[in-house]
Amino acid sequence: MKKNFIVPYDFTVVADIALEHAIATAKQLGSIINILNIVKSENLITEASKNLDNVIAKYKKDGVELISNIRVGNIFNDIGLFAAEKQAELIFMGTHGAHGWQHVVGSNALKVVTNSSVPFIIVQERAVKPSGYDSIVVPMDLHKETKQKLSIVANLAKYFNSKVHVVTPDENDEFLRHQVESNIVFAERFFKDRSIEMTSAIVSSSSFDREVIKYAVSVEADLIAIMNLYKNSFLSAITANYEQNIITNDALIPTLIVNPIQISNESVFMFTT
Repeated sequence: MKKNFIVPYDFTVVADIALEHAIATAKQLGSIINILNIVKSENLITEASKNLDNVIAKYKKDGVELISNIRVGNIFNDIGLFAAEKQAELIFMGTHGAHGWQHVVGSNALKVVTNSSVPFIIVQERAVKPSGYDSIVVPMDLHKETKQKLSIVANLAKYFNSKVHVVTPDENDEFLRHQVESNIVFAERFFKDRSIEMTSAIVSSSSFDREVIKYAVSVEADLIAIMNLYKNSFLSAITANYEQNIITNDALIPTLIVNPIQISNESVFMFTT
């Protein structure tokens, strides 16, 4: 069965960019892309359907199968439901963080992510390179869930022949420093077993999000992979400053964001080959 990607689409420039990211990835896999437009009422369906047909015609030359989908509802609930219905592997979504609405848009993006078990690639107004994601930065903090994203990163790295850069926080406490070192060793073994080139770096634990972005710029990253650690938090996106800052980073680097899965064995991940 073909892999299936979803692009929530609202006919904006950043939605086009998200679709182009999805197409670049789908080309590597022979995947299909379901383009999803969510409308507020049924009387808007006909016009939305016509507009989506025009979008599909525009990108037909890229050789990826694009499927039009219209749903009546809201983005916070229906994207996750649609992804589950289609058994999607990845969702590519645009956000308008570059226009000064970082806090609000970052919160909204996280609310959408939280309502889906499917990983998201969230993009701003930065076009995808023809070669895709050549350089992927993977922050690994001391949360036990942080290793869960490695499988998804490894698959993307294999598809695009990417170099992976693991970045960890500098910890003064000896016990925490040992955990950081263990995470690096784990990642090195994980990527080596999959023949993926990896480097590692340690940055200041103070303002770790800003340090991660600064490091990503230094290695010309095309993607930053993080966990949504506030998935089960009552405050959710309101308090998730780390995730918001990464998603709406000033360098416009796309973000892969994964909800943690409650499992007893960390060898089970989504987005398998």
